Amino acid sequence: MKKIIWILTIIIVTKFSFAQTEIKGTMGINFISIPSAQDYINQNHAPNDAQLNTFNTAVIFSGEVGYFFNKKFEMSIEIPYQIYSYTTIDKTGAGQYDLYYDSFQPSVMAYYVLSGTGYNFKFGGGIGPRFIYVTEEVKWQGTEDKYSSIGFGCLLRIEANTALSENLYANIGGDLRYDVNGEPEDNNGEKIKNIVNNNEFVNFNSFSVGIKLGISYLIGGTN
Repeated sequence: MKKIIWILTIIIVTKFSFAQTEIKGTMGINFISIPSAQDYINQNHAPNDAQLNTFNTAVIFSGEVGYFFNKKFEMSIEIPYQIYSYTTIDKTGAGQYDLYYDSFQPSVMAYYVLSGTGYNFKFGGGIGPRFIYVTEEVKWQGTEDKYSSIGFGCLLRIEANTALSENLYANIGGDLRYDVNGEPEDNNGEKIKNIVNNNEFVNFNSFSVGIKLGISYLIGGTN
């Protein structure tokens, strides 16, 4: 019995001697395509010389907390906040048109980790809900309409970390994201309609490619 307890103690101590928690903060740029929303803007509001391209830039900030189960596997929870906005003088010349699109994109992440002295590489992906908030302002009409929806998304990620000190790392990474955000609606259930395109409801489903920079800090265990 004493031998069994001794063996279990060694296993537990060995396991938790490595166990690490990672706290990470990043900011970056996503090159995002939202086809339905971009068609709506181009067809209804954007002047011919200010049409939206297939991909446009959005800023993204994120915080992440992860746990290394061993040297090669980590799971984490990430909560990013993405900001996109478009402002123009309406194609009719009547006044200013603004559209703001913000999204919370929490995901459960899983990584395969390749590590060495003072660095590591991670390859992983994640899934989670998406919370979308859209504000549309038509200045010359004096209107400000707010819409929201809940969707679902997934991503693939590759990132590299290099040591700045014993437990502090500089982080650089790249993401591929696809989010099914649906058709945002207001408090009365009304959705944005593209009157030029047979009154089709506008959705905010998106695909994006992004790059990010940040800092991560490891707590506990050994590197």
